[in-house]
Amino acid sequence: MINRIEKIRSKLIEGDLPAILITSEFNLRYATGFTGTTGLAVITLEKAYFVTDFRYTDQAAKQCQGYQIVQNTGPIYDEVAKIVETDGLTGIAFEEDHVSYGTHSVIEELIAAELVPVSGLIEELREVKESGEVAIIRKACEIADAAFAHILTYIKPGMTEIQVATELDFHMRSLGASGISFETIVASGLRSAMPHGVASDKVIEPGDMITLDFGCYYNGYVSDMTRTIALGDPGEKMKEIYQLVLDAQLKVLEAAKPGISGVELDQVARGYFEEKGHGAAFGHSTGHGIGLEIHEGPNVSRLAEKRFVPGNVITNEPGLYYSEIGGVRIEDDLLVTESGVEVLTHSPKELIVL
Repeated sequence: MINRIEKIRSKLIEGDLPAILITSEFNLRYATGFTGTTGLAVITLEKAYFVTDFRYTDQAAKQCQGYQIVQNTGPIYDEVAKIVETDGLTGIAFEEDHVSYGTHSVIEELIAAELVPVSGLIEELREVKESGEVAIIRKACEIADAAFAHILTYIKPGMTEIQVATELDFHMRSLGASGISFETIVASGLRSAMPHGVASDKVIEPGDMITLDFGCYYNGYVSDMTRTIALGDPGEKMKEIYQLVLDAQLKVLEAAKPGISGVELDQVARGYFEEKGHGAAFGHSTGHGIGLEIHEGPNVSRLAEKRFVPGNVITNEPGLYYSEIGGVRIEDDLLVTESGVEVLTHSPKELIVL
């Protein structure tokens, strides 16, 4: 974590900031390595402090390398006030996207220093994954791939979507996942037209297209993949839609590389669907970053001007959705490399008919 402390200090120097208070759960994990549930960090240009209560001091001492561990016996922000006073800080940045109005009021009353709101300072660092982070994400993707292979042997007509989702979730945990990345989506038949159709009590029937969007947490990092399969013959129209989505997904994969912007990569899929007369059926973004969170930067969307760099991990997930017949989405996780991208999810993408 010492290297990350220095990266954060470089950001402080860039912004002419004397210190930063870190309270976001995910930014704390990134900056300190702490996996407990109570704590905060203060990083100055010379020192780094981690504040927690007696339940976590031993854990913090092992995990938070490079930090001075401070135990709070009263309100945690009292210790921040002491740090500010002892170190003679005239100002301290706080994460405006993660501090509530009430918490800000408490800090403002306690701390005799200028409070400077900042946004995205640590999140930008998190966008470029280190080799160790990539290795963990790779393992999370391996678990998701194995879960997909398993669920193909499990799904049968008459099962509910919830039954399938539960089996997926349990199987990923059996393979070492600590939890699921998000509420597992199993959307069958007409419900497959719902991009975020989390599993319901709908019974899966012959001829249904089934969209499975799922992933897991492994050692703090996520995977996120989608496959759409058919339970019996789904009909020619859905096969045609499936092929369009697969073609678009492969075009995005071919175009993805360092230097291309999120807008440009999004347009690869969007432009293809528009060319084929299906543009109106693609209403979401082509992808997003993943890491400690299921949605983080950089994005692949009509608003994402940032250009990709090696170390970014993004999703590639175009889809088409028609309420009267159903929908299709195919999603992989991609690591941006020096020359292109590496696909981290390896499940088959040709239409599988069970």
